[in-house]
Amino acid sequence: MKTKLIILATLVFTALGFRVHENRTISGTVTSAEDGSTLPGVNVTLKGTKTAAITDASGRYSISVPSTGGTLVFSFIGLKTHEVKIGTSNVINVAMSLDMTQLSEVVVTGYGIKSRVKRDKALGAPAEYESTYIDYQKPQWNTEEYDAIHENIFHDALRNPLSTFSIDVDAASYANIRRFINNGQRPPKDAVRVEELVNYFDYDYAQPKNEHPFNIITEIAEAPWNRKHKLVHIGLQGKRIPTESLPPSNLVFLIDVSGSMDEPNKLPLLKSSFKMLVNELREQDHVAIVVYAGAAGLVLEPTSGAEKKKIIDALDRLEAGGSTAGGAGIKLAYATAREYFKKGGNNRVILATDGDFNVGESSNAAMERLIEEEKKSGVYLTVLGFGMGNFKDSKMETLSNKGNGNYAYIDTITEAKKVLVNEFGGTLFTIAKDVKLQVEFNPAKVQAYRLIGYENRMLKNEDFNNDKKDAGDLGSNHTVTALYEVIPVGVESEFFKIDELKYQTTKIDPSAQKSKELMTVKFRYKNPDEDVSKLIVHPLIDSSVTLEKTTDNFRWSAAVAGFGMLLRDSEYIKNFTYDDVIQLAQNARGVDKEGYRIEFIRMVKSLNGVVAKR
Repeated sequence: MKTKLIILATLVFTALGFRVHENRTISGTVTSAEDGSTLPGVNVTLKGTKTAAITDASGRYSISVPSTGGTLVFSFIGLKTHEVKIGTSNVINVAMSLDMTQLSEVVVTGYGIKSRVKRDKALGAPAEYESTYIDYQKPQWNTEEYDAIHENIFHDALRNPLSTFSIDVDAASYANIRRFINNGQRPPKDAVRVEELVNYFDYDYAQPKNEHPFNIITEIAEAPWNRKHKLVHIGLQGKRIPTESLPPSNLVFLIDVSGSMDEPNKLPLLKSSFKMLVNELREQDHVAIVVYAGAAGLVLEPTSGAEKKKIIDALDRLEAGGSTAGGAGIKLAYATAREYFKKGGNNRVILATDGDFNVGESSNAAMERLIEEEKKSGVYLTVLGFGMGNFKDSKMETLSNKGNGNYAYIDTITEAKKVLVNEFGGTLFTIAKDVKLQVEFNPAKVQAYRLIGYENRMLKNEDFNNDKKDAGDLGSNHTVTALYEVIPVGVESEFFKIDELKYQTTKIDPSAQKSKELMTVKFRYKNPDEDVSKLIVHPLIDSSVTLEKTTDNFRWSAAVAGFGMLLRDSEYIKNFTYDDVIQLAQNARGVDKEGYRIEFIRMVKSLNGVVAKR
């Protein structure tokens, strides 16, 4: 009888049209209503649910929704939120327009600004920090600043066998040049730091297995842009520390709320970025917020990561206006970090700005001296750059280099997610400091060599053993990659020719002639809480592997380096084209979970088709 009832119920439900609902996939492209350009980083959510997606670098998205339909909500900073009811079509394309109401809201808050006292008091600003409002006029010209880069040349391995440099884990240059290319422009040559393009990507290096906090990987093959030359690939893989095992954080958000930050890709994007970071914090982590405009002030006392709403509410209240007293902000932020210093923890100031300082200490030299003095407290520095038009890359790179820090450029919410969520440990937690590399080339095998990139990270040879000399820091699970182009002995090259010496001779040790070693790579590093460095020695033997037989890591890094040299109009890459970059990268894409590599390939294709090589 029970079986008959079940069968009868099934027939009734079927007759009435009841069935299990299946999901279907909606996809499409989001573009700008103003100029038709694609919009990456747009949030696409199914209204009333947690189902969401983000548009990729080409403005495309894909989201799974119930077959019964619903409503998709498209949102992005500075643009009007768009709602579309799901119909029968599986393709929904949307054009989003500027939200003029949002963009016109300019309210000055934080210390040093008296624009709206009521809002100041809500942020906790005492009367002594109030000052007259300084009207800020947006510049109508491009005042971006980049330090000049003079490309490394080939050096004689017999007379100058040592090459010494500091590691660089920054990736700001890549995001910045992407911004130019996505806007249909060729980036300025000095905005292109080749090592930062290469190090933007993760590489499939093995985790360290010994007592050192990183693993060393080397590889050598033909240089893809000059088959007579060799390309040496050196990789470092930082030890991955699970988030739950990371030490507690004492973070100070140092936020620029000056008038120059009144752009949709500056303060609004900054606040959204920091909110993502706040959501990653744990109860044992603490955050304070310091802001600066005409002066500087503390708007949030150190607050536990468990009180996320309190921290986010403080961020939401920040708005822009006034001049830019960056030096005062830095001093107050470091003072706050020192006051709440966590011994054995991660003590760090996170500076978010366009770098346009114009009150107090503002020159690169003055800021350099300031940050070198402040870092003695043991507080690390992370610099996040925002915006365009008045972006001061040179100043922010100087700050990060001198302040035991790292530097990233945030051009979209997708990039913020990469830096502050996907790479949370590497961005904020240092596992090795003052990491230096020194390579000794065997003149019996190598005629000449040049380091690709790292021009502003070069060190004197004697600095390698000097523990007082500052160098780069390596974060949890960070990878660092360096490339050398080598001219083997006996190879004639148009890029290297030196006359024989008249008054002296230099002899090669007979053991070098017998050795199979091409070079020896030496590393020095310090543990974060120590002042004495440790040494690792790693010899490299030329295994005569063809380019086609190398790993994806080797070929991908070569493709990105080649692209960087093309952007810089390098004299060493005459017979290499954007098409060659694309082909080499496509064959080395490997595992690309986040889509960063396919984004690179598309970016090169777009530049190849729109901006002709000079």
